[in-house]
Amino acid sequence: MTSDLFDKGLANRRKVLGADYVDRAIQGADAFNRDFQTLLTEYCWGAIWSRPGIDDRQRSLNNLCMTAALGRSHEFELHFKGAIANGCTLAALRDTLMQIGVYCGAPAAVESFRIARKVFTELGIDPDKDESLS
Repeated sequence: MTSDLFDKGLANRRKVLGADYVDRAIQGADAFNRDFQTLLTEYCWGAIWSRPGIDDRQRSLNNLCMTAALGRSHEFELHFKGAIANGCTLAALRDTLMQIGVYCGAPAAVESFRIARKVFTELGIDPDKDESLS
């Protein structure tokens, strides 16, 4: 059984992370982690990502800063793809990664730029030609 918050969160989660990824996570849940998937969907994606104070692009950039600061490379990559899906420009992404370097340190920025390059390659984005990304 789902709640309005879960449904809202599921829509946000699919929009940012992609339906395939989200559906695999939810359908792959078992008795051990099913409640956690519900919590993530309702709380993170329903209650927080649905708030009107900032737009999804800003939320994506915030997540990049936080996941880089925490050294969560897998989550950083996931949210970097989400930032592109949310319409973040190459300039906004680059400047966010530069800010990560200043506030989180060079190793965090090096890893962030490495992941960004990997994502660009996977998505067929050429940063020398696709300056706007949107």
